[in-house]
Amino acid sequence: MKIFRNMVNDCIRIGLEKDASNRMKLSNLSYSQLAKYNIISYYKLAAISHAMGILANRKKSLKRGLKPRQPYARQPLLVSCYGFKIINEVLKVPLGKRRYYDIPLNNYVTRILSDSLLRIRSFTLTADLLSINISREVAEIECNSVEGVDRNLHNVTLCGSNAMIQYDLSKAVDIAENTRSIIRSFKRNDIRIRRKIYRKFTHHSVIRWRY
Repeated sequence: MKIFRNMVNDCIRIGLEKDASNRMKLSNLSYSQLAKYNIISYYKLAAISHAMGILANRKKSLKRGLKPRQPYARQPLLVSCYGFKIINEVLKVPLGKRRYYDIPLNNYVTRILSDSLLRIRSFTLTADLLSINISREVAEIECNSVEGVDRNLHNVTLCGSNAMIQYDLSKAVDIAENTRSIIRSFKRNDIRIRRKIYRKFTHHSVIRWRY
């Protein structure tokens, strides 16, 4: 798990330096750099995918105007969608050279995985947690109608197949602004007085809104 974490961090570093925008580019840039790690190739490919997911989340945060921390995998972990098996209620994690690390599964997990419609996709292993990723084919549901909700600061609009309804929230915005302004104006540093005044103005705001 420590080796896998180190590989992920190497891939993140390379992806940031080379501005890798997709998994194929990151794989071409970093796979040869992972040759120094004595580990089977399953986990090298998984480390590249895991690193690409971290980099993609960072890029989304930047697009939203956020300032994310420098991405870094801190916790030792192991992730893979290749080479593992589940035999006789035991997850067999490949170690290479036909060797496996056996993890017994409890009755609940075994019962869930016994569903023939499930497909086991991958596993994530940490020092104290095992997560198994599964998928299942489901029947497509046909929509009879479609409705949309548009929530804005001053109104909420509901739009369906036959009608559109708009709720005016401008009074609620005014109440919230007035309440914040009043609370900010309090000067006396007495928590009991502040609580009393807060309750007073909150009560009036609720009555006004209900009205």
